[in-house]
Amino acid sequence: MTNERPLDELIRKFNEQNLKKSVDRRSFLYGAGKIAGLSLGLAIAQSMGGFKVDAAPNFSEYPFTLGVASGDPLSDSVVLWTRLAPDPLNGGGMPAHIVPVNWELATDENFRNVIKRGTEHASPNLAHSVHVEVSGLKENTVYFYRFKTGNELSPVGKTKTLPAAGASVASMTFAFASCQQYEHGYFTAYKHLAKEDLDLVFHLGDYIYEYGTYEYLSPTGNVRAHSSDEIITIEEYRNRHAQYRSDDHLKAAHAAFPWVVTWDDHEVENNYANVIPEKDQSVEAFIKRRAAAYQAYYEHMPLRRSSLPHGGGMQLYRDFTYGNLANFYVLDTRQYRDDQANGDGTKAHTAESLDPKRTLLGTEQEKWLLGNLGNSKSHWNVLAQQIFFAQRKSGSSTAPKFSMDSWDGYPAARQHITDFVAGNNINNLIVLTGDVHASWASNLTTDFNNSEAPIFGAEFVGTSITSGGDGSDLRADTAKSLADNPHIKFFNNYRGYVRCQVTPEQWRADYRVVPFVTEQGADISTRASFVYKKDQTGLKEIAATSVPMGVKMSDEVEEDRHRAHARAHEKQMEKKRKAAPIN
Repeated sequence: MTNERPLDELIRKFNEQNLKKSVDRRSFLYGAGKIAGLSLGLAIAQSMGGFKVDAAPNFSEYPFTLGVASGDPLSDSVVLWTRLAPDPLNGGGMPAHIVPVNWELATDENFRNVIKRGTEHASPNLAHSVHVEVSGLKENTVYFYRFKTGNELSPVGKTKTLPAAGASVASMTFAFASCQQYEHGYFTAYKHLAKEDLDLVFHLGDYIYEYGTYEYLSPTGNVRAHSSDEIITIEEYRNRHAQYRSDDHLKAAHAAFPWVVTWDDHEVENNYANVIPEKDQSVEAFIKRRAAAYQAYYEHMPLRRSSLPHGGGMQLYRDFTYGNLANFYVLDTRQYRDDQANGDGTKAHTAESLDPKRTLLGTEQEKWLLGNLGNSKSHWNVLAQQIFFAQRKSGSSTAPKFSMDSWDGYPAARQHITDFVAGNNINNLIVLTGDVHASWASNLTTDFNNSEAPIFGAEFVGTSITSGGDGSDLRADTAKSLADNPHIKFFNNYRGYVRCQVTPEQWRADYRVVPFVTEQGADISTRASFVYKKDQTGLKEIAATSVPMGVKMSDEVEEDRHRAHARAHEKQMEKKRKAAPIN
């Protein structure tokens, strides 16, 4: 074994020591975590080398095919992003050289008043992506930016800094989005989002999907195709991100506002948990895959160097302060969690799922969150996160079932937060959620099984951009879902995003939806608007409308989404069986 690479040797020893005997979960995670750390370091290091600098690059095709973006804004700083990719779906099409990329930041879109400029080096080690952290900016100010390399000029992007921490802020408007399965429809919602008057955009996960062509099928039919089979390697993840980033409407939305991003599961693989894959993968295969996915995610997002993958993970939980109006806590509910209980799925609770030691955020992230909540002086405290926070029962009254992948599958972890909120008399908690491909609005209470329990906040669940196809106003299970969960006040199954208008006194959420995504050109409607005030009376619907050209009722139920994932996995396994050599 003297010729083994360090990663291979560590994986071999881990497999010999742990997978051939029964081990407790802590030992498994410790050993797998060590592999992940080395794996992720090597994933980046193996693509680095002694690259020469091409000071005068020439491009056969336009290099800024993926557009521009900005993100992680602070009161005096923002990240500017682009990636050079003249052949985006085939590795980018760049030579193995470092390429200088000039950037400019101006107060006007014609760049008559350029206030900052500089040069970054786009290197093969990060797929020729560029992450510029511009500092020394004025708070709460709009700026314009662009890049240039060789004789090529990028599109112009618009960004904005945050107000200074503690500054008196009368209002803000932002939107949040999630779940954009490329094959399931056109990104028409982003066309409309790009035209909004927003300060900021949050993306709550499932930015890409890992499935191969036509594996994950929408009920209304797949209208576009992924460009490859299921993605596993760094090159494949890069190509998939590039395919999504090539969409004109997504590029427009990125160029219009600064974005704050976090991931869910499909940026790696459906329903993975920490270093545990969904199913049917070895520890070795999955940890290498996760390392590749994490690196590609960083390469394609406007993230700071503090989020650069290292040491087995990637720092994505972080906070943003919008004056004295709101503190946003961006969570990572995927990287640190215990495995889903009861074999995942929608199940009745057992001793496993009710184990008080189970964690969703991990010890450090939970401590960070509660510490920030306890010290906050803002009018609003906001969790920008991925999975359904409020209790959502299904099944029967005598045998209720819960999603093992959501906070319902980690009730003790959720109780830590609700107990802290109750103990500190917090009445201004807003939870922003994606994941479930439908719109929901819920009161948050200290006890979801007690209709008299105090209300301390609200959860706004945003629908998907495309995932699930065209959707409908209602589903076959809508009435039962609302009856079983009286704290949930709204459901809708169209696609779109949520726009939030925030003042010190109230939080307004507008559910902005399109009637279809399987054809282009859909108009946008505000299906419903809700207001939450800090008076324990809960959510109030203040406006509602019908959606022209939309289907009113479908036969779809919640479990259909899970069945579609299961069928996709079956297709993947069938492809692997057919590709396996015959002995």
